[in-house]
Amino acid sequence: MPRHLFAAFSLLVLSSCALAQDLVQQAIDARAGKHYARAAALYTEAFEHDRVQFPLLVDAAGAYALAGDRKNAMATLTRAYQSGYTDAAHAEQDSELASLRADPAWAGLIAQMKVKATFDARLWNSPALATGFRDNISDDEKLAGLSKFWSEVKYNFVFVEQLKKLDWDALYLAYIPKVRATTSTAQFYRVLSELCAQLQDGHTNVYAPGQVYEKQITRAPLNTALVQGKVMVLDVFDAQLRADGVLRGVEITAIDGVPVKVYAEREVTPYSSASTQQDLDNRTYGFALLDGPLDVAAQVTFKDAQGTVFDTAVGRVSWDAWRKVRPNSAPFTLRMLDGDVAYVALNSFDGPEAADAFMAAYGQIAQSSALIIDLRDNGGGSSSVGYRVLATLTTQPFPTSRWSTRDYRPSYRAWGKNMPNFGSDLQIMQPDGQRYYAKPVLVLTAASTFSAAEDFAVAFDAMGRGRIVGEPTGGSTGQPLFITLPGGGRARICTKQDSYPDGRAFVGVGVQPGVLVHPTVADLRQGRDTVLQAALALLAEPAK
Repeated sequence: MPRHLFAAFSLLVLSSCALAQDLVQQAIDARAGKHYARAAALYTEAFEHDRVQFPLLVDAAGAYALAGDRKNAMATLTRAYQSGYTDAAHAEQDSELASLRADPAWAGLIAQMKVKATFDARLWNSPALATGFRDNISDDEKLAGLSKFWSEVKYNFVFVEQLKKLDWDALYLAYIPKVRATTSTAQFYRVLSELCAQLQDGHTNVYAPGQVYEKQITRAPLNTALVQGKVMVLDVFDAQLRADGVLRGVEITAIDGVPVKVYAEREVTPYSSASTQQDLDNRTYGFALLDGPLDVAAQVTFKDAQGTVFDTAVGRVSWDAWRKVRPNSAPFTLRMLDGDVAYVALNSFDGPEAADAFMAAYGQIAQSSALIIDLRDNGGGSSSVGYRVLATLTTQPFPTSRWSTRDYRPSYRAWGKNMPNFGSDLQIMQPDGQRYYAKPVLVLTAASTFSAAEDFAVAFDAMGRGRIVGEPTGGSTGQPLFITLPGGGRARICTKQDSYPDGRAFVGVGVQPGVLVHPTVADLRQGRDTVLQAALALLAEPAK
């Protein structure tokens, strides 16, 4: 687990203990202010209130190390190991623990972690089922992989009613012959993805081995989306395609001679795990529409704004090549718009960068007449990153989403007793205290607003701090459990159900904007941002 995720994890799991949660937040603030010794003491104190949360001790060890207190850092890291921390790879790569590697006790502690981790893995993640990649793994490995996925879902997937609705055991039985019929590892993972998609959850997915992605699931150098019922090109990252007339605002009408929606419903939708229709449309017509073999070009039929229809071969590129040609959005961008409106795009919560940059730019933001926060390209990460930004928009403590998880007790099952979910207390975040933006705020959302970005939208909506403008969010958040599968692949399973602070659902629904605005084909072709323009128009309205 990367360093920045430990504090976020701690805030999540400690939400049932208000005192510990408050201590963790104080520790995060102290660490941000480079008061490392104080941060270490606060993390340690928080652990005393919830002894199963060993990540707090890892954070404390890192803080002690940053403070130059190697003795306490090693003692605390040892205590973390004794409490359950066995991630030697993380410890060896963690930059905050770098100074400890010269300690005489370091090598022995790392060796103990590795031995314990190997032993513990026999229960949940035995190497016996983590076989390496081959073009066609054995039938036994495939059946073992199916069985592992089925069993992990049965006991960990949080949406139990969906398992009952599907009759998960019956589906398992039905997929045994499908798995046996596959003649390659790539086919096996496609069948497993089809099974997974029936769970209808965006945080429950199957991932093929990297070797399959390198050759069989590669990308076209385009960005596409469903706009007003049409499949539209958003961005083109290939000069030859642009020369051929494939430009922003061109419509895709067919792929390989098949009408585009028929093609998508046959080749893409059945293998896409999604929580809502808007999430499914985003995955089908955005992420995966033109994915396919590296050595086979897609024959695509386009139609431009004048109605001219033309066919072009669209080659695919490797994921490495895709990442190089596709511009990467910075986690944070700031632009000042007409009327001194500050436009802030929070594009990722994968790390602390978005919140750090917001705080660094706060002086400029504070001078604006209004603030627009754009979450439309934010696929999530750590919820605590977004909460840091929200904390500057209020002077009062504010609630975030509630969560619950399954509470499976074998003896209860044997006794025929009900097993209700374990639910958290309401998680309350504290205001920033040093910064308070009191002017109008709008938040922009879309179906690609996902996971931790939705947690941000939920908290903002519950605060009543301003309006959400745009389209419903993807409707999927939660804590996934990752598992390894034979042949080098893996899967993740959603283990946590979230809701609004008052219990209202947004998973499977999406956070609904107060002002619903859909992008239009005409604006796309004219280079206009429909949703942003609507937000600016709202800000220009006379105050009521």
